[in-house]
Amino acid sequence: MKYSLGRYVYGLAAIGFGICAVAFHDIINWHQIKALADDPQRAIFTYVVATIEVLGGAAVLWPRTARAGAAALGTIYFIFALLAVPSIVKHPLVYNGFGNFFEWFSLTTGAMILYAYSDPIARTARWAQIGYYAFGICVLSFGLEQLFYLSATASLVPKWIPPGQTFWAIATTAAFALASAALLTGFMARLASRLTTAMLVGFGVLVWLPAVVAAPHNFDNWSEFVETFAIAASAWVVVDFLDRR
Repeated sequence: MKYSLGRYVYGLAAIGFGICAVAFHDIINWHQIKALADDPQRAIFTYVVATIEVLGGAAVLWPRTARAGAAALGTIYFIFALLAVPSIVKHPLVYNGFGNFFEWFSLTTGAMILYAYSDPIARTARWAQIGYYAFGICVLSFGLEQLFYLSATASLVPKWIPPGQTFWAIATTAAFALASAALLTGFMARLASRLTTAMLVGFGVLVWLPAVVAAPHNFDNWSEFVETFAIAASAWVVVDFLDRR
């Protein structure tokens, strides 16, 4: 994917993750770091992870280093996804743990596709195919998470958008379900990937960007904002993958 626009968005989102982590004095509140390190080492570990994300994101932006960058970012994101497993085991009937896992794993799927297609000589189509179908499963999880927490989802919808918050919560939940079915079956997959990307970008612009503007010193708002665009970037990578295929 030498000229993949999704690759650039993916790399910039990773750089945003790293900058977001080091820009706040309360970086130790990064939930993934809490699970990996004790208080004395947490800040140092945060800077290490942030450095990997910044350097990995920068590497993804350049065709010659994109493969290495994708490998580094995919590894970090997969580790973060695995950190949700203890919560899943402890509370198997609470979907929040599953939702956290698939949100981070969706970023891993984008890295898998980029890794496979960043080097035309050593292309590994199998990794790209696995990443593509895994992303389809992640999209299904996005829909299930919204369904199980529909009232919370509705509360995030800006009140000024007609016809109402609940309508858009239900509509986007159904859209995720339909998109997942399209991606997993291949029926209208290209259209579904494009619409999913647009919807995720819309979440970032309409939901989290205003939250960041309203509370620019809130780390959680910045984290959600960057994560939303990172997931949108993975969806964009899927769009480029389907176009290339």
